Amino acid sequence: MWIRKFERDRNKGVTSPVPTQMLSTEEFIPRPQNERQKHVEHLIGEMSEQKAKKLAMDRRKFMGTSMGLATCFSAMNTVYGKAFDVDEAETMEEDAIAEKWPKGEYFVMDVQSHFTNGIPIGLRGDIGKMEFFKNMGFTLKEDKESYSFHNFVKEMFFDSETDMIVISGVPGKEQQRDKEGKVLEGAARTPFFGILPSWLMAQAREEINALAQSKRAISQGNLAPNHYWDKTTNKPDKAATIEQMERELNLYKISSWKWYCHTDPGQSGGGFQCDDDNAQWFIDESRKRGMKFFSVHKGYSYQSRLLGHLANPKDIEKAALNNPDVTWVIYHSALQHGSNEPDWKAANQYDPTTGDFAWHNILMDIKKRNPKMTNVYPEIGSFFGPLVIADPVMAMHGIGKNVKYYGADHVIWGTDCLWWGSPQWVIDAFKRFQISDEMCEKFGYKKLSKEDKAMIFGQNAARLYKIDLKAKRNPLPADALTRLKTAYMERGPNPTNGAYGWVRADD
Repeated sequence: MWIRKFERDRNKGVTSPVPTQMLSTEEFIPRPQNERQKHVEHLIGEMSEQKAKKLAMDRRKFMGTSMGLATCFSAMNTVYGKAFDVDEAETMEEDAIAEKWPKGEYFVMDVQSHFTNGIPIGLRGDIGKMEFFKNMGFTLKEDKESYSFHNFVKEMFFDSETDMIVISGVPGKEQQRDKEGKVLEGAARTPFFGILPSWLMAQAREEINALAQSKRAISQGNLAPNHYWDKTTNKPDKAATIEQMERELNLYKISSWKWYCHTDPGQSGGGFQCDDDNAQWFIDESRKRGMKFFSVHKGYSYQSRLLGHLANPKDIEKAALNNPDVTWVIYHSALQHGSNEPDWKAANQYDPTTGDFAWHNILMDIKKRNPKMTNVYPEIGSFFGPLVIADPVMAMHGIGKNVKYYGADHVIWGTDCLWWGSPQWVIDAFKRFQISDEMCEKFGYKKLSKEDKAMIFGQNAARLYKIDLKAKRNPLPADALTRLKTAYMERGPNPTNGAYGWVRADD
């Protein structure tokens, strides 16, 4: 039996703001906690209880403070070795944290954020037929509220230091016309499956920016070469593709395409690669219309048992070299197997003597072979966060290699939230994260400076998306969430410390 992570934690009295095990986003079977994760969870509970008592605080309230987060990182250092910069004083004094880690020190731009506007992302009905969810073999209860738009706004903006977001696409296409040939609009364009279609991302972007009266959100487009398919010729339906392309560019005003090579929304019978002829045709048509920005999901191959091999980043080399004017952001830094999977280190062929693991090593090798190639950018959503929970040493290798080969000016911040709840724990983790002296010496990595972290947190993405860092970004007004059907601000800030993925109920 499966259960939401926050429900499991509530039942067991766990109030950690940092996930203490790997979660399922309903795309895979949850993994049980390993022994070190159990040890971390136990230490967090033990340490937080003691510290809360000394401060005459309720433990749950204590864990909702910055001191609670510091306690989590201290517990992780105890179990894994020092990966995080945290002083004992920070676990007892909020002023010590404010002085050392001032809010707003970094401009944070999250290029991978999602919501479902209350649409369930389980495996029932028609959606179970899609490649993204196919062959999983189980059913789940739904939790619409956790993935709703107003909760998304709460988690991303009110419960974290995130300054700007890119509302990031998921696989899916829009139905263009009804049976009479009339052009459909809005929700009618996704009558069967619409987790996060392009029209909804654009609508959400406009609502957020209107609430803030400044630019706080931009959005991607979902269109890809195999979304509209002519089965007679077994080729892309070019007319339908161009129609949708112009709609997304001109009406939705997207800032990037989001590609999933290993999915097949158009039922073409297969996926595609970034360097094949169909992709090149799409790139050329997009270029004609002024869009030269492609964000590509690579890694996490289990999402499709039939087409997972197409999530290998090997196609990026030719695509990037043949299109030097095009920007390629490689999501998840191409991590083939997430640390939620069984025997994930073995599956990733992790070699502790080199620090290499699949398919991240392929992405790194591309840059080694082409040191002058400057249009490829590794993104670290669902890469840094899961690795730093499961094995901080692997996180050091992953970030260390990204910076070593691509440069700190080419690593892009993303979190994949709110699949992970509020991104604040990931932000805090990266602020404090450091590569050890031993690993720097042994593998040629460099220590991460504040300047490096500033680039990764948001300056790099701002440059790519042409965001003016000097422009004023207003906070969302106090009644914004009330307008979005929640009384969050009327109750006062109250971070949920909730992770919305699934775990085993017996874990």
